[in-house]
Amino acid sequence: MVTTTATQSILTSLGAGSGVDTASLVASLVQAQFAAKNASLTKQEDALTAQISSVAKVQSGITSFAAGLKTLVTGGTLVTQPTSSNTSVLTATALPGAKLSGLAASVEVTRLATAQVATSATSFSSRDATVGTGNLTLTLGTATVDSGALTGFTAGTAKPVTIAIDSAHQTLSGIASAINAASAGVTASIVTDANGTARLTLKGATGTNQAFTLSSDTPALSALNVGVGESATTIGSAAGNAQLKLDGVSIERSSNTVSDLVEGVKLELTGTAVGKPVTLGNTKPTAALSQAVTDFVDTYNQLQAVLKTETDSTSGALRNDNNATSLARALRALPLTTLTTGAAAGDPINLASIGVSTNRDGTLSVDSTKLNAALTNTPDAVEALFANGTGATGGGIAAALDAISTAAVDQKVTINGNVEHIGLVGSTALYTAAKTKVTDAEAKVATDTTAYQERLTKQYAASDALVAKYKASQTALTNQIAQWNKTG
Repeated sequence: MVTTTATQSILTSLGAGSGVDTASLVASLVQAQFAAKNASLTKQEDALTAQISSVAKVQSGITSFAAGLKTLVTGGTLVTQPTSSNTSVLTATALPGAKLSGLAASVEVTRLATAQVATSATSFSSRDATVGTGNLTLTLGTATVDSGALTGFTAGTAKPVTIAIDSAHQTLSGIASAINAASAGVTASIVTDANGTARLTLKGATGTNQAFTLSSDTPALSALNVGVGESATTIGSAAGNAQLKLDGVSIERSSNTVSDLVEGVKLELTGTAVGKPVTLGNTKPTAALSQAVTDFVDTYNQLQAVLKTETDSTSGALRNDNNATSLARALRALPLTTLTTGAAAGDPINLASIGVSTNRDGTLSVDSTKLNAALTNTPDAVEALFANGTGATGGGIAAALDAISTAAVDQKVTINGNVEHIGLVGSTALYTAAKTKVTDAEAKVATDTTAYQERLTKQYAASDALVAKYKASQTALTNQIAQWNKTG
């Protein structure tokens, strides 16, 4: 085969013998042979590139829309929130899925839950001072405390925990690490005073039943003992329950975080106010819901504009893509999709019933008068439309949109035993595979073009050489005749 370098050399000299511009002739013949094929492949590649780009744009639009709406409805701003008349005593937050319409309660906090805190009376030279080895036994239960000392202790039902203190943990800091690693309900820390001396501090969980004792089996560790009659440690705080009254009824809880007292509400007890009950109420997210509807419509219209452009019957890159057109149809049906179940007669159950309507061009608009009326007359029903539920219908607008997004982007079906992707992911795979074939075809055309050019170049080089030979013979003959005539 003639090499590319050889071909270029031949092309440079083509026509020298015949006087014909055979180099241009070869180029024209090659162009004529492959121009149509190259143009067709380029057109296909451009179309497929546009389709892949358009699918990515549509897929990004619907997934971002669904994810953003999901974040909004789970963020807590679209649900009725509990209120506290005195947040220095207690704060209130809604639990997931809570329905707090009509919430009204009175809570009086007379005592906060406390944890037992024990600090070693013996001070050590530093946190790295050696204490000793042996075993420490931690026992949980109830206790009485007086003047910084345990005066009584009753072990609970939990099995005591033995903590081995080996030579690798015999320092004060090593003992603290070993206690913490045991995860036995007590946290150890080291307190260093202004003089640099260190003490071990142990703190249990809050609640009357979370008092503790700590005993050792070696004299070296006895300086850390906590128990009745022990003088090695000082009790700075006793374990105790929170004491409060709900609507006048006395109640105790082991923690200052209370989630089982007022239905749907988590209380954080932060202070006491004897004889001064805190009033719990609720506030409706009216402004947030109104803004959510407006934002939903705006984002919906932006996505529909993208779909309209990409699926335009004349110029749209995805005009023949069933997945894109199916998504557009599903979105158009969304305003009339049932978003709640069990609604009372006359309550809104879809977007259309709160003033969201579809225009002739497929965009949505909001009737603010109708929306405000729904928020005023049926606020709970409007809130339910934005509930954090599941399912294509009945689970709220976010769940409905998520179902549309999932169906549009990627569904897996089994065909003849093979798992196939349908949806926009399938479209991308289809267009990408087609583009790969076009790229392969372009590579083959390039190879064929080179081979064809080399073949023509070789043929015309041979012809040109033959013509040059004939011309040389003609010149010689002409010269000979001229010589004859001259001598004759």
